Amino acid sequence: MPHTRKPHLDSLAISLLLGCCMFWGFQQVLVKATVAEVAPVFQAFVRFAIASAAVAAWCLWRGVRLSPAAEPPGAARAGLLAGALFAGEFACIYLGLQYTSASRLTVFLYASPFWVALLLPRFVPGERLQGWQWLGLAAAFVGVGLALGDGLMGPANAALPMAWLGDLLGLLAGLMWALTTVVIRTTPLGRIAPAKQLFYQVGVSTLVLPVLSLALGEPWVWQFSTFAWTSLLLQALVGAFVSYLAWMWMLAHYPATKISVFVFLTPVFALLIGALWLGEPVTAGLVVALILVAAGIVLVNRKPAAAA
Repeated sequence: MPHTRKPHLDSLAISLLLGCCMFWGFQQVLVKATVAEVAPVFQAFVRFAIASAAVAAWCLWRGVRLSPAAEPPGAARAGLLAGALFAGEFACIYLGLQYTSASRLTVFLYASPFWVALLLPRFVPGERLQGWQWLGLAAAFVGVGLALGDGLMGPANAALPMAWLGDLLGLLAGLMWALTTVVIRTTPLGRIAPAKQLFYQVGVSTLVLPVLSLALGEPWVWQFSTFAWTSLLLQALVGAFVSYLAWMWMLAHYPATKISVFVFLTPVFALLIGALWLGEPVTAGLVVALILVAAGIVLVNRKPAAAA
């Protein structure tokens, strides 16, 4: 049965998004804190291997068939493409966190709505932004530009001289996230169960990321501390399983452009947690950038005036 897509975010969607954004902001800081003990791409591989097992168990429990034979024609190819984009996104995130702060990378990662707003309407006319929504997107774009400038020439550059590399990896991760959204919304992949969509993404990542980790010469050390194991389990079971399953469900029921812009709140949580936990620098440029991003969220999610 096709999903009923709601034109606007309701209280359920807003509650789910707030919970997801809060955890995602915390998660970026958690990943950076764990990089000191577990190599970045290897860390991502372990995370998605655990998540793949959890998603597969969920699918079996819910009666979701994992065989491609149960899918519409073309869904498997689209699933592999979405999985490859997902793996590339997280490779960029985990590698980028070696060079820049968690709060900065999160700002650039959540530039994803720019790409979604530009690409998705070419395939789904009903996702077009109008009037004040474009102004909101522009405000968020200026905010991201300010954050990038802060990393290249501002105070952040003195503390993190390679921050620009982490920032660019964050931007690339955001583009891959947006392309994953476009693939899900514009191909037969969007007609299969959200859990099956997620399984493609975490499953392909589990196959791709260890190859990349070995190519980068990362050490595979399995003697993790209690903190590292706790971090990996939280990243896998809460981050890559529960929160992403909720995200896939929302993509099936609400406008992708509005959802994508709303999650700009995640950098706010990452900024606060990063400053409190890791002592990451909080610059004026980054704060102004986050304010502009928050204003963009409000404008993009404005309901159009009712017809007279």
